[in-house]
Amino acid sequence: MTTRHLKLKIYRKIFLMASMSVLISLAALPASTEEKLEPLIPFRTEIPPVIDGKLDDPVWQQAPSETGFKTYHPDYGIGMVENSVVYYAYDRENLYFAFRCYDSQPDKIKATVNRRDNIRADDWICINLDSFNDHQSLYALYVNPLGIQMDSRFEGGEEDFNVDIVWYSSGKIDDEGYAIELKIPFKSIRFSHKNPVEMGVIFERWISRRSEAGTYPSLDPAQGPNFLTQTRTIIFHEIKHYTLFEILPAFTYSQTGRDDEGEWVSAGSNRKSLTAKYGITSHLIFDGTYNPDFSQVEADAGQVDFNLRYALFYPETRPFFLEGLEKFNFGGYNSGDPIVEVVHTRTIVDPLVGLKLNGRIGEKNTIASIYALDELPDTEPEEQAHFGIFRYKRALAKDSFLGAFYTGRERASGFNRVAGIDGQIRLNKSSLFGYHLFGSQTKLDQASERDDGLALGLHYFYNTRNWILQLGLQDVGEDFQTETGYITRTGLRRFRSGVLRMFYPKSKIVQRIDPMIHSTQIKDKSSGLYETFNSLDLRLIFPRNSMLLFGGRYATEVFLKERFNTSKVRLTGSSQFTKQLSFALSYTYGKKIRYVADPYQGSGSDGAAEIIYQPSQKLHFILNFTYSDFYRDSDSVKEYDYTIIRSRNIFQVNKYLFFRGIVEYNSFRKRLMTDFLASFTYIPGTVIHVGYGSLYEKVEWAGSEYVSSDRFLETKRGFFFKASFLWRL
Repeated sequence: MTTRHLKLKIYRKIFLMASMSVLISLAALPASTEEKLEPLIPFRTEIPPVIDGKLDDPVWQQAPSETGFKTYHPDYGIGMVENSVVYYAYDRENLYFAFRCYDSQPDKIKATVNRRDNIRADDWICINLDSFNDHQSLYALYVNPLGIQMDSRFEGGEEDFNVDIVWYSSGKIDDEGYAIELKIPFKSIRFSHKNPVEMGVIFERWISRRSEAGTYPSLDPAQGPNFLTQTRTIIFHEIKHYTLFEILPAFTYSQTGRDDEGEWVSAGSNRKSLTAKYGITSHLIFDGTYNPDFSQVEADAGQVDFNLRYALFYPETRPFFLEGLEKFNFGGYNSGDPIVEVVHTRTIVDPLVGLKLNGRIGEKNTIASIYALDELPDTEPEEQAHFGIFRYKRALAKDSFLGAFYTGRERASGFNRVAGIDGQIRLNKSSLFGYHLFGSQTKLDQASERDDGLALGLHYFYNTRNWILQLGLQDVGEDFQTETGYITRTGLRRFRSGVLRMFYPKSKIVQRIDPMIHSTQIKDKSSGLYETFNSLDLRLIFPRNSMLLFGGRYATEVFLKERFNTSKVRLTGSSQFTKQLSFALSYTYGKKIRYVADPYQGSGSDGAAEIIYQPSQKLHFILNFTYSDFYRDSDSVKEYDYTIIRSRNIFQVNKYLFFRGIVEYNSFRKRLMTDFLASFTYIPGTVIHVGYGSLYEKVEWAGSEYVSSDRFLETKRGFFFKASFLWRL
């Protein structure tokens, strides 16, 4: 097929998909006949409450309140065992919320003084805020009983906990339970530039020891836990619309050393960077950064990096890229989709300049764009690569949307470009249909020809109190490539189906029983061979935030035009034994493939375990264990085993300051890593970090080469100091 014919084929498919999406969208547009609750009207105050976790301010005596929280986990529509009351108020510059969470056993409330975003195992409350009231995205602001924060953004079916916004909270435990106060500055969130401003809200509470979650307003069992379409409107009059302007200067000093042929070599450097944010409107934000320091304070946890079919995935942790990253979630994504991310910003390794534009244009249109000038490593023939990324979304009825993507990585000698459409359509209150169609163009260098490829994805999702049903179809061409995203495999056609039935026994021990069946059929295009994945699992939900899952699968996999057996059995469990002690574990055993040039069949185990011990509210000891091995089928000889032991120990002085020590041992690589950090975070952006780390290996310099040794030699070390300050004008 000629390039011209392939391009015409791509354009025809994109046109057909676009036409189909518009027709489906129009079919989904009629207004809902569901009964709507009256809007919430918060109390407007001239005297703001003091955010101290004490509900003794006059504003809370006058503010309206809501109660009657109903569960959605483990079951729907049951009054929560413990009562909750939420109050709401505002002034021109801030939103205010207060919770009184009653508890008949206050000594069993689970709460820790922890670092930000690390309270998922605690009791907590949450404000789920749809700041545009259009059912497209949510801010989720979590607070534990001691006032420690966690925040996220939910969009496109995914919740991203990496986002950090500036807001304030405080909490206190007392004889009745606990109380929490929150202040959310309007300048910290995006909302419509009009008067009055309408938002949507769902209040949420989680009681860890009971494995019980509830909301106000209550969730409809026919819609499942779809928060986006079940918010209650809340209206604010005469609030201040900001022209946001933030400046974030940062300074980093680092000193590194390494063993070089038996001699220690040291080098120091310092880096000054500047990041700025300007609000063109209250919902359209421009960001720019120069010479940013994207060094990671949180080291990536060790993963098994041997005998892999594709590269390991590491999530984004760098602040400049994190804000607005949820906008790049795409429609039609299905669990196991080989296209994991269309935009994976960790492919931008060392940017010199970064620019972003993110927000709304009008009532229905969302854009998100990134430009970065990336300085390439010395191993690359070119010095720089230009990244251009653009995302467009058009909001439709409920949580439906139409979207489009463009991503490009341009070098002097070559390029990679991906463009296409995506979307999701709410068919009814229980059903959702998503799709995407992307085309890629890749030219590796000036001497090579351009490769064009296509990737298609369709996804149907049905979710109610009793049933979850998923159907998915993916077709990824052999020549489809993305240098700005993350993809595990090309050249396949894949159909996936899954059914989960939820049973609710009348038992104090087992809260829910979930039998699950999944089936995936794949055609490997390069070989023409078929592979299969069929699994049957049973999950049990218990109190104390406990879960047990066990099951098995019959599976095959095609690798380098050969089909191998990958059938396995698995066991997964987790539990909060007490307030102080919890654990999680997983184990699989079965057939494996040795991913080498001449692959062969084997078998082995994969396991992981985590134990968390918190002897006090401020001390946290976390121990992780990861294991993998492989036995050849031909002679039953163990070819390798791979063990990682990681100890993570934290002393949290208060919500702002913590000291952390990490020790990680990798038996396969024969490496020992230590990492120590002192961190002070007043608000996101205003931080001081001091860190020191070392790498030890079982090697020694023998005069002409490194040889194996029985003792550890320090081969690398590093010290860094980082400080930044957020100015909000």
